[in-house]
Amino acid sequence: MKVALVSVSNKEGIEDFCRELVKLGYAIFSTGGTAAALKRAGIAVVDVADYTGFPEIMDGRVKTLHPKVHGGILADRDKAHHKAAMEEHGIQAIDMVVVNLYPFEETIKKPTVTLEEAIENIDIGGPTMVRAAAKNHPHVIILVDPRDYPWVLDALRERGDLTQEERRRLAAKAFAHTGRYDSLITAYLEKTLGEELPTNLGLFFHKVQGLRYGENPHQKAAFYAEGGEPWGLARARQLQGKELSYNNLLDLHSVLALALEFQDPVAVIAKHNNPCGVAVGESLAQAYAKALECDPVSAYGGIMAFNREVDEETAREITKIFVEAIIAPGYTPQALEVFSAKANLRLLELIPWPEKLRGWDLRRVAGGLLVQEPDTLLMGDELRVVTRREPTEEEWKDLTFAWRVVKHVKSNAIVLARGGQTVGIGAGQMSRVDSVKIAIMKAQIPTRDSVLASDAFFPFPDGVEEAAGAGVRAVIQPGGSIRDKEVIGAADRLGLAMVFTGMRHFRH
Repeated sequence: MKVALVSVSNKEGIEDFCRELVKLGYAIFSTGGTAAALKRAGIAVVDVADYTGFPEIMDGRVKTLHPKVHGGILADRDKAHHKAAMEEHGIQAIDMVVVNLYPFEETIKKPTVTLEEAIENIDIGGPTMVRAAAKNHPHVIILVDPRDYPWVLDALRERGDLTQEERRRLAAKAFAHTGRYDSLITAYLEKTLGEELPTNLGLFFHKVQGLRYGENPHQKAAFYAEGGEPWGLARARQLQGKELSYNNLLDLHSVLALALEFQDPVAVIAKHNNPCGVAVGESLAQAYAKALECDPVSAYGGIMAFNREVDEETAREITKIFVEAIIAPGYTPQALEVFSAKANLRLLELIPWPEKLRGWDLRRVAGGLLVQEPDTLLMGDELRVVTRREPTEEEWKDLTFAWRVVKHVKSNAIVLARGGQTVGIGAGQMSRVDSVKIAIMKAQIPTRDSVLASDAFFPFPDGVEEAAGAGVRAVIQPGGSIRDKEVIGAADRLGLAMVFTGMRHFRH
């Protein structure tokens, strides 16, 4: 008779799985709460304590850490002296290990969790059994994820066993499971010591989907989701359209991050990882019309985000141009009907709509990894008017709007705005004055009486002078240049209001 050792914290599907194992000729060895649950379900169980002849002690901290358990898992069935040792010491071969770990991650998410509670939820016996089984996977099937139960049962019914490749795949998953578990513990303990950025950074992601290629056809690529509960793009559901590409996902991240800046109905249009039109409105249709007005040429083939359910009116306007992909918290049935005529249009639904970006911002460099917090702040504590003229109430609204947008434009970044919509955007230039000129040049609607946001300080007055010549009436920027007095002087001379935020928003 084959033996399956079962000890799970996540008991999803475990009763049905073990019931089927028994039908396939397996004996079930188990411990603690898992054994009790299986017995209540009428499944015959051998208590590990009865098998080892040693009781569970120390509040269950010691129960599976025993040679009769680990000898049965680790024995190489192809070696005669391993078999002889098993016979000499009365060790039963264990053919399957079904283990998932104490809920450490769920525990530390509790707002009131104590250090003692967190430590008590650090599993020791579980990872030891998982790693032992994974090491000896040619002889032992290791299962750590309830989602694998159905296909494993199907394979056992149809073929009587798993292939070596299937066993190796489960082993790799098991090592990833324990590796991520250890990284969570490391990060938590270091955080209790005041380490916001951990000394040792363990990153564990799982592949969501392969991509046809990367930024270019000659580059291989895939999309990986963070471990734990999916969120953001990893949680989005594609309702229609072609397969997502690497570049689609980059742009979708950009428009999502920008849409999260707003509570009012907002439409965000981006191209090549830069916004080309952003607007708020009383309705999504109004917001979209205003966003499109900023740069309808660049919007062709763009990526869009909306922070409200997309309705039929908005959908009809969108389908008048070619769009690559849209992400939103939902779509009305009528909107979906309209979009269905555009079979290649990628529609993504993201529920729940996140409040903000979370997790570390990661970027690979030669030989290492740069890690930072996401840029979720807006204004510094030093917000102040530095010119003789104060912004009007309407200018303040537009300055705040433009400042939210400029955070998401590649540096050097300039945004012109008026009436809750972008008027012109200058992105990614080596000199700030050139970004100002490009924002003015690309404007498709009048720039007179608009405001300007600059992601970093003006090193010279020339950018302000260019803006004033285009009719800009107010400027928001971080300040901090050695020539701030000259820049402020130019604004005063030209009748502009200027606000310093004390905070810059570079985006390289």
